[in-house]
Amino acid sequence: MLAVLTPLAAFAQDASLDDKINDAFASSTGWFVSLIFSPLPFDVAGSSFPWIVMWLVIGATVFTIYFGLVQLRAFGHAISLVKGDYSDPNDAGEVSHFQALATALSGTVGLGNIAGVAVAVSIGGPGATFWMILAGLLGMASKFTECTLGVKYRNEYDDGSVSGGPMYYMTKGFAERGLPGGKVLAVLFAIFCIFGSLGGGNMFQANQAHAQISGIVGDYPGWITGVIFAIVVFLVIVGGIKSIARVTEKVVPFMGIMYVLVALIILLVNYDKIGWAFGQIFAGAFTGLGVAGGFVGALIQGFKRAAFSNEAGVGSAAIAHSAVRTKEPVTEGVVSLLEPFIDTVVICTMTALVITISGVLVVDPATGNYVLNEAGSAIQTIDGSSGVQLTSAAFATGFSWFPYVLAIAVILFAFSTMISWSYYGLKAWTYLVGEGAAKELTFKIIFCLFVIIGAAAKLGAVIDFSDAMIFAMAVVNITALYFLMPVVKAEMNSYFARLKSGEIVKHK
Repeated sequence: MLAVLTPLAAFAQDASLDDKINDAFASSTGWFVSLIFSPLPFDVAGSSFPWIVMWLVIGATVFTIYFGLVQLRAFGHAISLVKGDYSDPNDAGEVSHFQALATALSGTVGLGNIAGVAVAVSIGGPGATFWMILAGLLGMASKFTECTLGVKYRNEYDDGSVSGGPMYYMTKGFAERGLPGGKVLAVLFAIFCIFGSLGGGNMFQANQAHAQISGIVGDYPGWITGVIFAIVVFLVIVGGIKSIARVTEKVVPFMGIMYVLVALIILLVNYDKIGWAFGQIFAGAFTGLGVAGGFVGALIQGFKRAAFSNEAGVGSAAIAHSAVRTKEPVTEGVVSLLEPFIDTVVICTMTALVITISGVLVVDPATGNYVLNEAGSAIQTIDGSSGVQLTSAAFATGFSWFPYVLAIAVILFAFSTMISWSYYGLKAWTYLVGEGAAKELTFKIIFCLFVIIGAAAKLGAVIDFSDAMIFAMAVVNITALYFLMPVVKAEMNSYFARLKSGEIVKHK
């Protein structure tokens, strides 16, 4: 791809189209972004706290307590399920437990792990990492709740295909319990999911992929990257969930292992700084270490970026997990526990550690605190970089050629996230307009057009819109989960009782 982009750039130096796209995009979405991220009417420790972050924190905490720390109790069983120990090939569904996990992970393990973590650390300091990890651990319970419901209330069709996700458990689950408003919530969620798939699952990925590629081959208009990505994405998503699953089950393990290995190499080279880096993370979590807003600023950034990265409570992953072959809804809820752990606790932490020990964040030698920029709103970096460029600069401190490896990871992360989110958006689309090949093709074409827009727009407008739409999904989804969590608890108690009694046995 890089070899193709270089000659193309020579014929397309005029970036005015990029600016026009960005201006139109930012002016049309600003009001919604302001609504979603408006602060609470009172300050927390002297800092404004977005109400949506509090909403996610409370939801994840409630589910953790209500289900008795299920994320810890069921962790070992989750690994057994992914290995296929309890899989029955005769069960209804389209993909295996591993394929469902890989597809959902490809939607979460994306540029939020690279660019999003860099944004959090550059604004909230290394201490934001602590809150990211905590959010990831708590979010495992949110993921368990929504994915269990996704399988329980999915639609199974005569041709073997399935459709599931929050739209279906809101409609069917509320009706089953005699609760009003399920249909309204489902429609709202579907609308937000469509825009979320076009924003966080599409434009943000294309935007940061272009930033990394152009940083290596030289500056050129973003729409070129967008066109190339759009063509490749379309060739995969036109085949549906089975085609997506076949790609993600190969791409996700490869890209995840490659990225972690690269990060480990840098950490091993700087092994003497690892203890210091963890010290910065824990100290910064409660003091701020020179960050605007103190520890609350670190907390806000940590939870925001963790939510954007692992999507726990958003409801998106429930759509992918609903396609699994199983007759036990709880099994896929248990499998989904692994997502926030892999995404946030492992991969995001790796990124934050590399950034912290690399020296790309400016530290005052007299005090040991991180230095704020002139505006006092973010930590100063050596070259003024942010987003994926900051992560790239941190990786380059290990070996000069590491940004090329990172570029490959960025391309794979962006690609896999886009194809998974295309499926999420598609299922929300068909829920609203109905099933049918022509209707599905219409959405896939729209999705690919937004790949081009995302690559051409600027980071600020894209990331604000992405966060707002994804968090809007969480508002609707968590509301529904509160009403339906007794259903999940009954399913959970029944399943683990039968597992303990030996009624549920391994198939291999």
